[in-house]
Amino acid sequence: MANKLRIKYVKSAIGYNENQKRTIAALGLHHLGDTVEQEDNSVIRGMVHKVQHLVRVEEVEA
Repeated sequence: MANKLRIKYVKSAIGYNENQKRTIAALGLHHLGDTVEQEDNSVIRGMVHKVQHLVRVEEVEA
């Protein structure tokens, strides 16, 4: 089975680059404390790496 990543928005993007704000939105996160599950692939991993200081990530078995 494919693994998933559970991504939680833990720090505000206020004061950060607009590209980072857009990356947060593209991950499906809108408000602090939001949690989403995304497929574990290189695209999502790259997005998470770009905003790693704003989110917490854990791997989840699907």
